[in-house]
Amino acid sequence: MYTVPDQTGRTVVVTGANSGTGREAAKRLAAAGARVVLAVRNPDKGADALAEVLATRPDAQAEVRILDLADLTSVRTFADGLGRDLGRLDTLVNNAGVMATPQRYRTADGHELQWGTNFLGPFALTNLLLPLLLAAPAPRVATMTSGVANAARIDFTDLDWERRPYRTWAAYGQSKLADLYLARHLAHLAGRRGWALVSTAAHPGFTRTNLQVTGPSMGKEQPVRWSPGSILPSMEAPEGAGSVLLAAADPAAPSGAYYGPRFGLTGDPRPARLNRRMRDDATAARLWSVAEEITSTAVPVG
Repeated sequence: MYTVPDQTGRTVVVTGANSGTGREAAKRLAAAGARVVLAVRNPDKGADALAEVLATRPDAQAEVRILDLADLTSVRTFADGLGRDLGRLDTLVNNAGVMATPQRYRTADGHELQWGTNFLGPFALTNLLLPLLLAAPAPRVATMTSGVANAARIDFTDLDWERRPYRTWAAYGQSKLADLYLARHLAHLAGRRGWALVSTAAHPGFTRTNLQVTGPSMGKEQPVRWSPGSILPSMEAPEGAGSVLLAAADPAAPSGAYYGPRFGLTGDPRPARLNRRMRDDATAARLWSVAEEITSTAVPVG
């Protein structure tokens, strides 16, 4: 299991910190000395996660703040609150997401739910928090993607799945490939502008969390679990969080790096392979420009 290096003096935001890899990441970053903001949609679940953080390290500096990535107004409110209360932000962990919704649901802003929650919300949050991040001496942004991104494509003609039959896994894959593009293009921007910011990406392999329950259960009377666990190797959250923790906290992780489990679905974190589509910098730049227009957010000038 990945050992988080000392994080004393660093302030970290972890989205989706109420469960799964986000909860594990928040707990271990706090245990390593970071001041952690648990960004969650459900305050009761956030309180439970905070209690676990404090049980691990009673003197931890940790707090819960409400953030709904499926609502761009909530994203702005969250970012504005941090801007008022913090002088700087050292690390942003874009971890939260939704997977495999059985039909096309909409966000508060009218976007397809997986696209809006997994990409547009984190994209807007990242841009809105850049001033705080750039005020830190060694800022980092780590973005969680998925192995499903390997087979995904970005359809600029129908990003919200309005014109074609809805395909659950294709929609999920598009959103997670977009997350990888977010991480890589931010790394390129930082390099061109001379920022100290390090932008990385990670995928968790097959980690058993409520991600496999929440999305598939939407609209169902009884919870549905997508569970290939009987035939595929898998991990629990403490192991599955290793890749994003490496991306977020390892001082040797270079900007633009991509991490995943050693054996694809399981194993200790290590650099992951980027296929040709993932390395398509022109598409990443185009998507960034489109997302700026959709979310009405942009990187700081200069």
